[in-house]
Amino acid sequence: MPWPVQYGGPRFFCRVAGNSASLRYARGMKLATIFAAVSLLIPIAAAAETSPVGTWKTIDDDTHRPKAIVEISEQNGVLSGKIVKLFRNPGEDPAPRCKECQGERHDQPVLGMTILWDLHHDGDVWDGGEILDPENGKTYRCKVRVGDDGNLEVRGFIGLSLLGRTQVWERAAP
Repeated sequence: MPWPVQYGGPRFFCRVAGNSASLRYARGMKLATIFAAVSLLIPIAAAAETSPVGTWKTIDDDTHRPKAIVEISEQNGVLSGKIVKLFRNPGEDPAPRCKECQGERHDQPVLGMTILWDLHHDGDVWDGGEILDPENGKTYRCKVRVGDDGNLEVRGFIGLSLLGRTQVWERAAP
């Protein structure tokens, strides 16, 4: 005598010993349910990787060695970033200060300093903000975007975006 089984949709029958067609249908329904659940989660995971929020390792343009870890956060739709770790070579000042900075940042410790601020989301780019280079104390207009490779492309410029340079920052472990 067949056993009625309800599994997420149409009612079907299978014997205790197992009707192979019905069991294949039941397995197929389980796989379809799992596939649907996973496919719903993939865009959420991908969206997290396209956000600039997180910790990023800055790379020196000349030596290609890590210089700092910058933590980027978002508050009320605006990004800002501060230096949370410095990589120093032997003989370098372990606690450098921004000697060339102007105003309130002058002679302040570089560690903990906000160097990126006022970036607003515009499509796949965050722009309209500014970035500070603590080595020379200069402030530049800035825009950032997460590239296809998952790295952060940080463009600092004066006036037009064409008149600037791009640094690539790597995502760092939290």
